[in-house]
Amino acid sequence: MLSITRMAVIAALGAAAQLRAQAPPSGYQFGACRSPSPARYTAGPVRSSYVGMPDGTRIAVDVVLPEPQGSGVRFPTVLQITRYWRAGEGDPPNATQRFFTSRGYATVWMDVRGTGASTGIWRRSRSPAETRDYAEVAEWVARQPWSDGTVSGWGISYGANTADFLAAETGRRVKAIIPLFPDYDAYNDLLFPGGVFHLAFGKLWSESVKQQDLNVARPGPDGRTRGIRPVDGDSGQELLRQAIAGRDTVPDMYQGIKLITFKDDDPPGYAGSYAERSIHAHARALEASGAAMFAWGSWMDAGTANGVLHRFATLKNPQRAVIGAWSHAARYAASPFLPPDSPLDPSIEQQQLEQLCFMDTFVKNQPTGMKNRQLIYYTMGEERWKTTAVWPPRGSRPVVWYLGQDSTLRRQPPSAADAADRYAVDFAATTGTTNRWYTQRGGGDVIYPDRTEADRRLLTYTTEPLQQDLEITGTPVVTLNIRSTATDGAFFVYLEDVAPDGRVTYLTEGQLRAQNRKVSTDRPPYRLFGPYHTHLRKDAVPLVPGQVAELNFGLLPTSVLIRKGHRIRIAIAGADRDSFAPVAETEAPVITVERNRVHPSRIVLPVVARPTQR
Repeated sequence: MLSITRMAVIAALGAAAQLRAQAPPSGYQFGACRSPSPARYTAGPVRSSYVGMPDGTRIAVDVVLPEPQGSGVRFPTVLQITRYWRAGEGDPPNATQRFFTSRGYATVWMDVRGTGASTGIWRRSRSPAETRDYAEVAEWVARQPWSDGTVSGWGISYGANTADFLAAETGRRVKAIIPLFPDYDAYNDLLFPGGVFHLAFGKLWSESVKQQDLNVARPGPDGRTRGIRPVDGDSGQELLRQAIAGRDTVPDMYQGIKLITFKDDDPPGYAGSYAERSIHAHARALEASGAAMFAWGSWMDAGTANGVLHRFATLKNPQRAVIGAWSHAARYAASPFLPPDSPLDPSIEQQQLEQLCFMDTFVKNQPTGMKNRQLIYYTMGEERWKTTAVWPPRGSRPVVWYLGQDSTLRRQPPSAADAADRYAVDFAATTGTTNRWYTQRGGGDVIYPDRTEADRRLLTYTTEPLQQDLEITGTPVVTLNIRSTATDGAFFVYLEDVAPDGRVTYLTEGQLRAQNRKVSTDRPPYRLFGPYHTHLRKDAVPLVPGQVAELNFGLLPTSVLIRKGHRIRIAIAGADRDSFAPVAETEAPVITVERNRVHPSRIVLPVVARPTQR
């Protein structure tokens, strides 16, 4: 049932959203490869056991095999590694296990150490001890009599990140991975985008997983409330109680996250900074694994699209990638030009079939016709799927718009010698609680209501109506020349579409903490499509109150078609109350945005020529 809040949001979108008809999909058909593995098996029973680690930690795993197996038949294995319980007590095989086993894949679901029924202590995501366990379990899988020795990783969100580390930790053991909505750079793409703390996730997520680790019962897929599944033979759950014992004295992850400001900060007990423990820092090992990769992300889900593009452009592994307009985990369609209840494109079944085609191609070596290197992406507003082998796509060119007088955004550079706009930071400004950041907590729908009222709290600049359709595909880059009354601050820039009827539609955003503004000339850890900010403590530069400073940073990438007659807007804020921790001193700072010929402020949009415009 829809919540009252969500019903109100949908009602507010009203008839205007309903008028935006969805164009028929084109350019790519999901799950349509040649001769995918047929569904000729059924999922066998769940068999749970412990796998011992060299340090004595016991890792809980669930094994589900295809049936009937036949004498001497062995299967490739899909391994999911999670910290969200491999299963609840009494749960049957889940939909993903049933899907893969029916097509001739064994499945193994694993609780990471210190979570679920596994023993040990979990203090933070993907500690060195945790990721070493992945390789041990993969080797255990390869030795089983039902295994053909082939292991592949699959997972969503945390499970996507573990799939990456599984490949990096196991040498050539892992043939393929499907990381769905991973954090390629967890600092930049999720927890501290632009150096600004994503408080809503950091605090609420850590509280949630702490409850899971203490075995607080929760509803399952069937609505039944249950706790963690114990391993087979633990009928009295004594082994499970032993695994959980002592976890209540372990600080939740937020206690460490809130001590972090810079990417190289390493709080006590954290076992590595985000500069060390995100998969981008292990790119050499990931690439050396040779594992084929099929990463999925969304233009509307935190920074997952950013990570997919950085991976695709950097690593030489066999790669396919998908970027859609979805909520986290692709359970809701999230194009801002469609009604919130629009059907998924592709459907869940088509998504699964696409993943099967990938596994059949790179694990079973079946001739499916699937290409080795391809990025499939969705253009919002046009509501169409497209493909490319390179990024940015061919035909992209940078087009500059300048901040001008009377809140305008114009192609001509400013001519005035001294022109600027003052803005007192409004700490009540918000993008709401159904935005791209909140979907990371459970995969809820992404809904941005009309931004007209929200923009009244911000500093905005808007173009004249467009004379023709304009496609923006890539990473917009903004340059703000500012003065502030404070020595630091958070700067948010939103890219928006203004319709002829006045409706303001959110498209994407970028943020930067002012002290992290230094543009580095060092080599970045992956290919970037905008300025490089290290976010390291050594590169911090406080603002000097009253002195001009340049903020040059990329927005989160997007692909969107803005229609003829619509206008482009950028809106500037100093806070997002419901999502990010405020960067404030004793009172709200006043910023001055310079827009003159000495200090022009501008945005560069990656514009792709339309077929009729080439």
